[in-house]
Amino acid sequence: FVQAVCTINQSDVCKAKCIGELLVPVAPFDQKSGREAWTVAFAPNGSYFAWSQGHRIVRLIPWTKCLKNFSTGHCGEATNASSPRHLSCQNSNGNHIIPVAGEPREHTIDCGDIVWGLAFGSSVPEKQSRCVNIEWHRFRFGQDQLLLATGLNNGRIKIWDVYTGKLLLNLMDHTDVVRDLTFAPDGSLMLVSASRDKTLRVWDLKDDGNMVKVLRGHQNWVYCSAFSPDSSILCSVGAGKAVFLWNMDKYTLIRKLEGHHHDVVSCEFSPDGALLATASYDTRVILWDHHKATVLLELGHLFPPPSPIFAGGANDRWVRSVSFCPDGRHIASITDDRLIRFWSIEEKAPQAIASLTNGLCCAFSAEGNVLAAGTRDGSVHFWECPHSIASLQHMCRMALRRVMSTQQVEALAIPTPLRDYLTYKVI
Repeated sequence: FVQAVCTINQSDVCKAKCIGELLVPVAPFDQKSGREAWTVAFAPNGSYFAWSQGHRIVRLIPWTKCLKNFSTGHCGEATNASSPRHLSCQNSNGNHIIPVAGEPREHTIDCGDIVWGLAFGSSVPEKQSRCVNIEWHRFRFGQDQLLLATGLNNGRIKIWDVYTGKLLLNLMDHTDVVRDLTFAPDGSLMLVSASRDKTLRVWDLKDDGNMVKVLRGHQNWVYCSAFSPDSSILCSVGAGKAVFLWNMDKYTLIRKLEGHHHDVVSCEFSPDGALLATASYDTRVILWDHHKATVLLELGHLFPPPSPIFAGGANDRWVRSVSFCPDGRHIASITDDRLIRFWSIEEKAPQAIASLTNGLCCAFSAEGNVLAAGTRDGSVHFWECPHSIASLQHMCRMALRRVMSTQQVEALAIPTPLRDYLTYKVI
């Protein structure tokens, strides 16, 4: 595998352009814990942005409105391109704006407890529930249904209708903090929750939120989980060095990936499902071929990289979050050294950096042109992502890898260099 380490001078790396911020009002009680923005999320169709701004509050903002506020002033005057647009909580409160008929509404939701996890889910009507004997539904999920799941400090999960801001379901089986939530991308409205109670739970929202399965195996807190694009595999990580892979048809453990030297806190599959990125307190992001349980690339944030015996120590390079760009070629990482790094898997080095104090989480927009990052003070910052035209080779590789595993590609009667490229051995 290839090891990429951030050894270059920061002054030689281009700076990512900050295009806007969402700020919360400052009050004396804000200095207490509970004001962190633990999660930010974009709706799969790009219509909404959700942000846990601390102290029980979640903001649901139409994404086009967000972008418009960043690019123009209140009176429609263009803002200075070199300075980011500040959009405060008071200025953008949807309750004080009369929306135009047919436009998405902004909502401010009080979840009743500190919010740790957020996830959007959209339904596909023809995608049937996995529960076979359903005679009655509390909700009829239409084609334009868009839900927001919120994971709370008290172990509850609340499901909201994004368009109306109304509470639909209250799921109460976890016994500790629900740290992370993820929906299956196939439109089935299957939801997985990761909790500090050491379990993952699978919920069928098309069956009125029935809990389908409890996945046990983690010995400590579970921090994060992510579905593969075809919804067949779930990755989960937590307070431990192992990366868990689950078969979501049989709800069984496939294997554990071993390679990190400290707690693994974030994970995400590439858009074609061929790669898995995991971030750890051991100062590294690892790109895996999860089909073969092999390491393809290491993105190092500390040079020289800490040896395994020292990787568990406190340092300023703990990686907090990793996110895969929808283009399949870029990755963003947030680290305790007050930097966001934009990596290119093709260059194996940071392509751009940005300053961010106390960053906790990050997510790419559905189009992949903007990265949002949440911080400990409850604010969110937005950057333009490095963009370049993908090669036809890469687009063909992504199209093929969406439907073929590494083993299937290796079985093809094709030249070795092409096989190595298609399996990301040559990135």
